[in-house]
Amino acid sequence: MKSTFEVMHDGHHIQVENSWFSGEKLYVDGQLQDENLGIGLRCKLYGELKSNVDKKIIKVALGGTFKIKCSIFVENTLIYPKQ
Repeated sequence: MKSTFEVMHDGHHIQVENSWFSGEKLYVDGQLQDENLGIGLRCKLYGELKSNVDKKIIKVALGGTFKIKCSIFVENTLIYPKQ
């Protein structure tokens, strides 16, 4: 079973994949930035958005028992899912 979560932020494509067999992965603009290959009920992934001026930290929280939920934060502000 594979779940994919995607969002656009400041012109960057952020994608999180969760799979029973290949673990969790964080992609920014198609580039792998973090992955977790273990099995667990909760996972955190980290990455960054780079621009000519600065870097912004991305934090992803995945978890759940029957259905996987994903929260994506940029600089500690929730961007996915929108509230």
